[in-house]
Amino acid sequence: MLFRLSEIYKSYSAREILRGVSFQVNPNEKIGLVGRNGAGKTTVFRIITDEETPDDGEVVKMNNLKIGMLQQHVDFTDNETVHTAALSAFQKLHDIEAEMRRLEHLMAENISDEILNQYAELQTEFEHEDGFTYTARAEAILLGLGFTKETWNAETRILSGGQKNRLGLARLLLSNPDVLLLDEPTNHLDVAAVEWLEDFLQTYEKTFVIISHDRYFLDRTCRKIIEIENGKAIVYKGNYSHFLVEREEQREIQRRAFENQQSFIAKNEDFIRRNLAGQKTKLAKSRRNMLERIERVEAVAADRSQGNFVLKKVERAGNQVLTVENLAVGYGEKVLANHINFSLLRGEALGVIGSNGSGKTTFLKTVLGSIRELAGKIMWGTKTDIGYYSQQLEDLDNRNEIIQELRRVAPLADNGALRSFLARFLFQGEDVFKKVSDLSGGEKGRLALAKLIYSNKNVLIMDEPTNHLDIPSREALESALDAYEGTIITVSHDRYFLDRVATQILAFEENGRAEVFSGNYSEYHEAKAVQGSRFKVQSQAIADFGLRNKESKIEDQRPKIENGEPKFKDQLSKNQLQRIERRIKEIEKEIPKLEYLSAEFSLQMSEPKIASNHAKLQEITIKFEETEKKIQNLYKEWEELLEK
Repeated sequence: MLFRLSEIYKSYSAREILRGVSFQVNPNEKIGLVGRNGAGKTTVFRIITDEETPDDGEVVKMNNLKIGMLQQHVDFTDNETVHTAALSAFQKLHDIEAEMRRLEHLMAENISDEILNQYAELQTEFEHEDGFTYTARAEAILLGLGFTKETWNAETRILSGGQKNRLGLARLLLSNPDVLLLDEPTNHLDVAAVEWLEDFLQTYEKTFVIISHDRYFLDRTCRKIIEIENGKAIVYKGNYSHFLVEREEQREIQRRAFENQQSFIAKNEDFIRRNLAGQKTKLAKSRRNMLERIERVEAVAADRSQGNFVLKKVERAGNQVLTVENLAVGYGEKVLANHINFSLLRGEALGVIGSNGSGKTTFLKTVLGSIRELAGKIMWGTKTDIGYYSQQLEDLDNRNEIIQELRRVAPLADNGALRSFLARFLFQGEDVFKKVSDLSGGEKGRLALAKLIYSNKNVLIMDEPTNHLDIPSREALESALDAYEGTIITVSHDRYFLDRVATQILAFEENGRAEVFSGNYSEYHEAKAVQGSRFKVQSQAIADFGLRNKESKIEDQRPKIENGEPKFKDQLSKNQLQRIERRIKEIEKEIPKLEYLSAEFSLQMSEPKIASNHAKLQEITIKFEETEKKIQNLYKEWEELLEK
């Protein structure tokens, strides 16, 4: 056992959040902590880390347990760079290194057995803590989370909030705690970084507990799900998909047990009423005592409504809704993506994916006409009526009340109709008179969706529509979009959502290319995996081409041979020149091979499976450094021979 929560209760003012939460976390467990917004998931994390104290119950932890928690807001010290911030996770190693340097200075002046023993102990500890590979580990994780080498010297004070959170995640992963507590770790990651993190966690050797609304992420990383529901914790084995099945089975068993018990109770209560004053009084009293002692089966808690996003009937557009030919998008002379070609028919849904800054939102604004296309054609079909959902929720006016904001898309609707519709999005009673500025991110997201749906558009263009929704709300939206008869274009990093909704995928690549695939996200991902299996063969071909190109450059710098003899024949004997020529040719063949090998080692060090395996990473790092040294020595020898 690493830690255990026993009968934890926690209230805020008059609101009871946790009502007897109990569960245990053991070594090497991979856990997902799920539940609707406000269920108490983050409160559980704060109690585990002693940031908050429970009203009742206890938390039992293993001695010297090291817990690392991903904070929602990450701070760094002044003058830190991206690189030094990541390395700050290794403070203990830095201290050991500093002490070793101090002892080295002392040994230069006076060597003693005591100093030698201290130095030997520190060196052993340094090796045990993988001190020779920590820089390589830090750089591998930075690359995996989207920090290119060009950003490593950037000061942390100029980073955006999302970048700071990613850097905080990198620092936390490097700190190697006994238990990782990750609260929405994918919030500021693009798809490529999320997939890297998934691979990293799949091979992570210790325990982690993850709070996430990303169901695809939970499926790929977790082997146990703990659901916080109605203030209690319910534990399920398996990933998120298994949890959904098992939860429904358990609820069905509980439902039947409750119904059977209620029937049994009703029959006995009827018997007691009829016989309490008659000849069977003794038997009736006995049954009454039995009912008082019986342990009651709780009714299955009805799911709290998470909004009714059912879309209204829309006017039928033409069959060909949108055609894009050789489209290039960007700003001014900056092209973010080009050669975009696809055709979207009525009723289809285009899912748009890509890394941050690859041009996804720019593409949406371009097809909407907010930004001019840099090249190509955008052709909308007949009878198209377009509605837009912005991830920045910029269409909401903070000065308005909720009901006034909805009236913007329906000026003639009466208050009763508007209030009834808002109730489907959980804005009930006096809530409809709240100011937009006072709403949470999730509430603003629901209001923006309410406006979009009430506007009755037959083309929906949405930029990250699930960002502010918890899992039940996402499921409600997916169900509504399943039944929607119009056409959808949506940018999303929620791969589970794209699996439910998308019929085509438009993937923006970092090199400015845009690839169109027919199918949902999982089908696209499988196709890319097959394509990736050919990567090594293709890489070898590219490397071979590069080596030949490099060899030709080296050839240009060699001494020119005229009539079978070098120009410098007056300086060296013919035998000496022949030996030099042979050695130059040997080096020219050996350098490209070693550079390719070095590139292979560098690629391996950035792979999550190796980056999380300290012994393997240390082995590859040593090989990489040895290879680089050989290359440097060969270049030095080659230059000296050319001089001769």
